[in-house]
Amino acid sequence: MEFLLAITIGVLYAAAFYLLLRRGVVRIILGIALLSQAVNLLIFTAGGLREGGVPFIAEGQTALAATSADPLPQALILTAIVISFGVLAFTLAMVHRADQATGTDDVDDLKGTDQT
Repeated sequence: MEFLLAITIGVLYAAAFYLLLRRGVVRIILGIALLSQAVNLLIFTAGGLREGGVPFIAEGQTALAATSADPLPQALILTAIVISFGVLAFTLAMVHRADQATGTDDVDDLKGTDQT
């Protein structure tokens, strides 16, 4: 299973970097979204794939059971999902405003809009 996830992560990283190097702003945004999903899968895989119970401490115990899943990667992924959604929303709003102002989504055309 880890090998399949490693291949998937590699493909997602490759597609994300390919899209980030394109000239269209929409492709750059899609690259950012793919990159965040690849990072989430990487954190999930680095945490270890383990079948087990939910990471809750049972009543009357003071520690997690040995068969429970590690809650740290789950918390990191949840945080990363929220942060990537915020970054994506900000980027979409910024691109929408740039498109209204310039009428283009080409990165090379946006270079000439700097005002000094």
